[in-house]
Amino acid sequence: MQFVNPALIGLAALRLRPNVAFMIDKTTPGRPVGPLVQNWQVPSVPSGETLQGRYACLEPLSADAHAALLYRQYAGEDTVWDYLPYGPFSSASQYHRWVRDNAGQADPFFYAVRNLEADQWEGVASFLRTQPAAGSIEVGHINLSPALQRTRAATEAMFLMMKWAFEAGYRRYEWKCDALNMPSRRAAQRLGFSYEGVFRQATVVKGRNRDTAWFAAIDSEWPALKEAYEAWLRPENFDEQGKQRENLGDMTRLVRVASDPAL
Repeated sequence: MQFVNPALIGLAALRLRPNVAFMIDKTTPGRPVGPLVQNWQVPSVPSGETLQGRYACLEPLSADAHAALLYRQYAGEDTVWDYLPYGPFSSASQYHRWVRDNAGQADPFFYAVRNLEADQWEGVASFLRTQPAAGSIEVGHINLSPALQRTRAATEAMFLMMKWAFEAGYRRYEWKCDALNMPSRRAAQRLGFSYEGVFRQATVVKGRNRDTAWFAAIDSEWPALKEAYEAWLRPENFDEQGKQRENLGDMTRLVRVASDPAL
């Protein structure tokens, strides 16, 4: 059985990362400016194609197709709404109305996540703050039911969204979360996002202050991250009980330019 050495993935990422010395345009002595962005085209916005993987499938969120099934997964699990600006919902009809009002928007653009191993709709995630002219897009509104958390489908869903973003031509892929949401901060780091700091008093959510922790991955890191994800998701990386043999966080560690000091 053959696996990709996580250290080699990290070294590949380091080779892809530009040296700081090359990040300054030397044609303007005394007033450094950023390098020209060459051979890049403004990417398209998310348009609703299905994102299909081995363990997960993502479809544009629909009230009629997904709301009732998702509500069953969330019912009685109120803590999954702690860091979101909405929820928990007291009834299936209330959640259906929320999905109806929010599905189909351009930004945020919501997906429902199907766990193919369980054959169940078990979570939601979205693209948001999409800025094609800047080449920047964010993943957020991530709400994975307890059944979906810590599964191959959950990881592959995040991989499929990142893959779409970079293959569409985005240069920067962001992850932001409440600074008190340590599971989200750990997930971002495991998935290969680099820590970029905390914006203090960034907003107010449900009447409470929110400091926001920022993470991001950029296009030069994508080839190494893609290699790490594909190696981790290989069936050979799991034993008969579905337990991982190689840890994804170890595979992405050397790709990250900064780690979260809170972890």
